[in-house]
Amino acid sequence: MVRILHIETATKVCSVGLSENREIIAIEEETSDKYIHAERLTVLIEKIMKEAGLNYSELSAIAVTSGPGSYTGLRIGVSTAKGLCYAADLPLIAIDTLDGIIEQAHQAYPDQNICAMIDARRMEVFSKIVDKKGIIIKPLSADELETTTYDDLKPFLACGDGALKCKEIWGGQSVVFDTSIKSSIRGQVNQAYRMYKEEIFSDVAYFEPKYLKDFVATQPKKKKFY
Repeated sequence: MVRILHIETATKVCSVGLSENREIIAIEEETSDKYIHAERLTVLIEKIMKEAGLNYSELSAIAVTSGPGSYTGLRIGVSTAKGLCYAADLPLIAIDTLDGIIEQAHQAYPDQNICAMIDARRMEVFSKIVDKKGIIIKPLSADELETTTYDDLKPFLACGDGALKCKEIWGGQSVVFDTSIKSSIRGQVNQAYRMYKEEIFSDVAYFEPKYLKDFVATQPKKKKFY
């Protein structure tokens, strides 16, 4: 029995689940306009573990999104996953955020090329494009969206929360949109199972998520005194 705890925190979706041999047996997801991972992630993990009647020692591995995505969300998700791995002596499996979205999209649209995008603020997205066989057409990158962006790679299905930005500027183009497909542990299960079987694990001590863009902290405004 391969039993994996899944954690996905790359976007504003806080997603946690349990799988057994490629089958999801428990899932909890919450979405907010704000990033709620710090407040909700451990609560959701404890909830599904309790409902499943499992101890952490009964797990085979922990799977966590490796990025790209929100700096804060990724940091919280990976730190939590690493802590659980240390405590229960479990291997760590890292799943690319966009690969998880692509997995879900291919299940729903098996004959489409897929452009998976997540919001990178302003008019930028993190994106990856694959054909219907899963072969990479455009590797992971951070791109600024314009009306002509990816013109030479269309048609395709656009999905992920970054696709919301494209609906207006790509109107009338050969793009199908499904913004209901977002970051979720549902896209981790098959790949995590395969990686476990092939013993493709990340070093718990040294693993860091791929933020892709440098984190820019907002400097607090100086107070004016009169």
